[in-house]
Amino acid sequence: MAAKAHQHIYQKNFSLIGAFLVLISIMVVVALVIGYNFTSRLVENEFASKKLDVLEQTIKPYNSFFQNRIPEITSYQGFLDSSSAANYARSVFDDFPFVKTIRYDEIAIGSNPQSTTGNSMGITVKAVYEYRQVNQRIQGRRQSTGAAGIDFATMSAKFNYFLVNADTSRVPNQDEIYRTFYDVKPSKISYLNIPRREEIKQYRELQNGGRKSAVYKQNMMTFLLDVYTIKLRNTHPELYQHISIQPVVYDPLSTDNSEIRTEVALPGAFSDYKLYFRSDRSHLDNEINKHFMPTAAIVLLIYIFLVLIGWLIYRNLNVNLKLFKLQYDFINNFTHEFKTPVSVIKIAGSNLKGEGELTERQRKHYGKILDEEADKLNELMNKLLSFTQIENRSIKLNKTEVNLEEFVQKYINTFSIKYPDFNLKYRVEGVYNFYTDPVLLGSIFQNLIENAYKYSNPGQKELFISIGYEKRNIIFSFADKGIGIPKNEISNIFKKFYRIENQYNQTGSVGLGLAFCKELANFMNGDLQVKSKVNEGSEFIVTLPYEN
Repeated sequence: MAAKAHQHIYQKNFSLIGAFLVLISIMVVVALVIGYNFTSRLVENEFASKKLDVLEQTIKPYNSFFQNRIPEITSYQGFLDSSSAANYARSVFDDFPFVKTIRYDEIAIGSNPQSTTGNSMGITVKAVYEYRQVNQRIQGRRQSTGAAGIDFATMSAKFNYFLVNADTSRVPNQDEIYRTFYDVKPSKISYLNIPRREEIKQYRELQNGGRKSAVYKQNMMTFLLDVYTIKLRNTHPELYQHISIQPVVYDPLSTDNSEIRTEVALPGAFSDYKLYFRSDRSHLDNEINKHFMPTAAIVLLIYIFLVLIGWLIYRNLNVNLKLFKLQYDFINNFTHEFKTPVSVIKIAGSNLKGEGELTERQRKHYGKILDEEADKLNELMNKLLSFTQIENRSIKLNKTEVNLEEFVQKYINTFSIKYPDFNLKYRVEGVYNFYTDPVLLGSIFQNLIENAYKYSNPGQKELFISIGYEKRNIIFSFADKGIGIPKNEISNIFKKFYRIENQYNQTGSVGLGLAFCKELANFMNGDLQVKSKVNEGSEFIVTLPYEN
């Protein structure tokens, strides 16, 4: 009952381990699902937000053109001519392919005696030049002054308004510069060079009627742009499969749910256009999986770590259970092994000391019983003591020369007398004498022969012992036709106190025989192996180093 109770306690522990494994498995599945959904939302958010990176890189040349190259016109201080304007246009075409046409307006500012508005300053176009790039060459031509058209009218009106309201005590700020000297329209930018503060004062005098004989030069350029020649820079190909430039009003009618789309408007002169992004959902799924794999790997590593901990706990409990079972079986069997001879000795002793007179035959019979049972106790104690000494390496090998024929024949004769129904045969080939410890080798023989008889069915109690020489070793083979050993038990049979559950092991075994033989073989620098098939028999092979 104690054993059953103890096993029941371990059963509960195993159930807790199982519940622990189920719990962490559920937690891992939940974590993977949550992690995948979070990664999916993260990638979708990146699809919506990373388009700004693509926009920034795509319009970077445009921003450089607008912020750096256009203001260079001011450095000429109004003294551009057709030749220098052509050189400037050439550098712009080379660096910014989206600029298709540049129109240069040579402007003169002087007095206007015919003015009726009180503004005596006049702004006129002296010459107009147009530049294009054709086959890597600059083509320039002079046009009529009427070609300046509405662009010139717009810029002159803005410039006049600026002069009326300008604060000549300071230079104009960036907001004033942008409102006055730039005119940004779809696919077109007009720019008037910014006059110095002294020039602004002079222009104010002209407006007020002074310096009537003075004439000043200003340069105005108009750039015609082609948005479709801008180089698209897809900095996130993992998100965007297709990027195109489309009109702002472009909105294709599509019910295709296999695609995901987004867009962002272009700035400045390209404000009538947008960047249009398209990707297949499978493309984003690949990106989601790529982002998710490290997270999944970490979660799975944690899971494996927890499972490993659970397995170690299980193994520890399992080992403890086996150890408990071995100890229980050992105590139970060892008690039985001691109890039987002790009981017999006590009965024989009681009869000997009884008041009744014993015949000589009875006295000898009781004496024989006492002697035999004392030998059994002594043999059991010696086996335990020898096992301990061998494990602790506290004994030494006493090698002598052994004649194998005589050695084997001695044990054949002994067991033939002890078990008349035991069919014992042997063969010795290639070797006859060698140096070993005959006592330890005899213990191996005795245990393996005893086991062959014990674990064989009636009528099949056979054992064949063969001895041979192989690769500087002596091989002892003990082949029986017994009940055999199950495959799942072979790794355990050499463990101390381990017993296979079968009809032959119910009583009378403490699980030391094979373990003792294994230790003896190892102590003698050899080995003990087994081959077995259930219901066909077993072969125990002892390998010892040959010395002659």
